[in-house]
Amino acid sequence: MSRTDREFDIVVFGATGFTGRLVAEYLHLSGADGARWAIAGRSLDKLGQVRDELHLPPAVALLKADAGDAASLMTLVARTKVVITTVGPYQLHGEPLATACAEAGTDYVDLCGEPLWMARMIDKLTPLARQSGARIVFSCGFDSIPFDLGVVYLQAEAQARFGAPLPEVRGRVARLKGAASGGTLASMMETIEAIRRDGSLIKVMVNPFSLTGGFKGPKQPNDQGADFDDWADAWTGPFVMATINTKNVHRSNALRGHPWGEGFVYSEKMLTGKPGQGDKGRKKAYALARFTKLQNLALGFTPTRTLLRRFVLTQPGDGPNAAAREAGRYEVWFTGKAAGGRLLRAVVKGDRDPGYGSTCKLISEAALCLLRDVDATATPGGVWTPGSALGLALVRRLHARAGLTFEIAA
Repeated sequence: MSRTDREFDIVVFGATGFTGRLVAEYLHLSGADGARWAIAGRSLDKLGQVRDELHLPPAVALLKADAGDAASLMTLVARTKVVITTVGPYQLHGEPLATACAEAGTDYVDLCGEPLWMARMIDKLTPLARQSGARIVFSCGFDSIPFDLGVVYLQAEAQARFGAPLPEVRGRVARLKGAASGGTLASMMETIEAIRRDGSLIKVMVNPFSLTGGFKGPKQPNDQGADFDDWADAWTGPFVMATINTKNVHRSNALRGHPWGEGFVYSEKMLTGKPGQGDKGRKKAYALARFTKLQNLALGFTPTRTLLRRFVLTQPGDGPNAAAREAGRYEVWFTGKAAGGRLLRAVVKGDRDPGYGSTCKLISEAALCLLRDVDATATPGGVWTPGSALGLALVRRLHARAGLTFEIAA
């Protein structure tokens, strides 16, 4: 079936899970930009409960498909133009659906922040997607849309103001209120399990250019320690999402032919003090660096991961309540230095907690952007990042509809 003849514009796969349910709720309350959409999962009864509890209209169809049943997935993706999937960890559950979309010419967005799986899928799916016309876009949640698009936005402003891109950008998380999602923690532990089985995979994790198709790039800053950032005038420590975000930023640059230069440098850290406070954030920066190191060591032990799975990770259907999601916030600074030493800073703000309240909006609008705003000439079939596939079109959409702001600091 050709894309123009398909029954649905968007299908949400995994709608009975906590995040998938939030995506369905957001599409319903936002009007889904007029799209025809449906929800999918393993159990029609549970899907029916979701439809009833969210008061979805009867036009939102219920579609049965199983992540482990390739035939059911092919039937599903042939009926829609775009698939949103929230079913992770993707290295356990993601390959059959992503492959089905790549083969069927169906656009695909997910919340994956798992570099090992992404590297393997880039190699496997790129030729399939180029042939079918499917646009496969990973990392459409908090990791990595605010960061990937923050750099895209800042570089566009630099080009407009100075006539040239910024050779270096520093991403700094200035505010973060809200816990990481259970899916993020589960994905981290599955990644560690994979590395324990094959130690050579650590090279993918530590190399910021491991998703750029062989491009090695210049030496990048070490984001794992504590240091004083003179551009932010504040102390910084490690940021847990930097491992995936830096890879996506460099892949965005590579996929678009290095518009920011082959020597582009990007780092990403957490601010531990306020600008102008001197050494006030120093102790916190070193404490954060030590905690991060100890956390990584602890996760390397099987008993630790077993305890986390049993007592810490959220179960399907669990997550923060609406009040907690609405109380969450985040703010990220992106700063670069132009020729002559002038600093240019973009500030990206989100109005919900990053792991759930904002993420459900980010992935929904990414799907709608593929559907409405980005044609196949600008973004043909292939495996993309949010920044390279959707770029400023998604910046405008998020600014208008999803509670995010992208602004240049005065």
